[in-house]
Amino acid sequence: MQNKHLHDHTTLQTNPPAGEEQFEAYYRQLEKYSPSGAKKRKKSNRSYISYMSAFLAGALLIGGLSFAADRLNVFTGGIEAAREAVSYNYSGAGLTTASNKTDAKTPSDVYAEASPAVVKIQTYTAPQRSSMFDDPRMWQYFGIMPEQDSSQHQQQEGNEDSILQLSGSGTGFIIDEAGYIVTNAHVVSEAEKVEVFVTGYDEPMVATVMNSDTELDIALLQITAPDHRSLPALTIANSDNLVIGDWVMAIGNPYGYDYTLTMGVISAKERPITVQDENGQPQTIEHMLQTDAAINPGNSGGPLLNETGEVIGMNTAVSSEAQGIGFAIPSNIIVEYIEGIASAVTTQ
Repeated sequence: MQNKHLHDHTTLQTNPPAGEEQFEAYYRQLEKYSPSGAKKRKKSNRSYISYMSAFLAGALLIGGLSFAADRLNVFTGGIEAAREAVSYNYSGAGLTTASNKTDAKTPSDVYAEASPAVVKIQTYTAPQRSSMFDDPRMWQYFGIMPEQDSSQHQQQEGNEDSILQLSGSGTGFIIDEAGYIVTNAHVVSEAEKVEVFVTGYDEPMVATVMNSDTELDIALLQITAPDHRSLPALTIANSDNLVIGDWVMAIGNPYGYDYTLTMGVISAKERPITVQDENGQPQTIEHMLQTDAAINPGNSGGPLLNETGEVIGMNTAVSSEAQGIGFAIPSNIIVEYIEGIASAVTTQ
């Protein structure tokens, strides 16, 4: 049998009024028709209000803590600390390697920060002479001197090799404030003198070739700033973290257009390429990165940078039979090369 009170709508209000006092009045009114049901509803509604109050208080507390953490850099500081924890230093060249990418930068920011550590390299060799009459020292006996090509470089008097001829140019990048520079071995191959042009200095600096590996096509140079200032240096990243499609940037000196920036992506990894060595013999270089960033003669030895401005490769070669196919030595191979030099120096 149905409860007759549940069908009596003449005195029961269907919508409870707003306000605490109105709620109390509403539930007292409700008790006249269903005392047990009203008590349950009253208890349930008050629990609901308590839960909502606790929820709102918790939300405000969490929001306040999040705001404070953001203002105090609590979480980002932890990320940076973890990133520093996975970084490590190399002896010898003082190389620093970062294994994780941070927030990407704009190309203009990358260029502004990285280009001061990119250098232009010029190499000089003695001119080839076909006979003794091509020797400038022989012309002194006749009281005349032949016209010198503009590509020849006059050194200081008293040097037996008084005239050296510009034989090539390329790019390199500084990896340590003490002036250590990485470039391709073929850039400095057979050079009798190597000059390095650094941003902020009017005159080039003479570089010493510390080591050169023709099989890896990597060379290590060193320069000393005339004012003994610390030089800007690039950070080397872990090339194993690269994936096909990652954006990359190249900075170099192609065809004499100094400090040119080009952009592209990683097109492939682990490419073997065949090049000619200094004797004209074919040589295979393994594990190369392929990129469509424009690379031309003069880019050799320059850095291939990721979106954060870290070195992930060294631009080395370009396909002469196609467009948009360039190759770079992965940064991890460069790191292994530097480690090998450091270990050899330590054991001596």
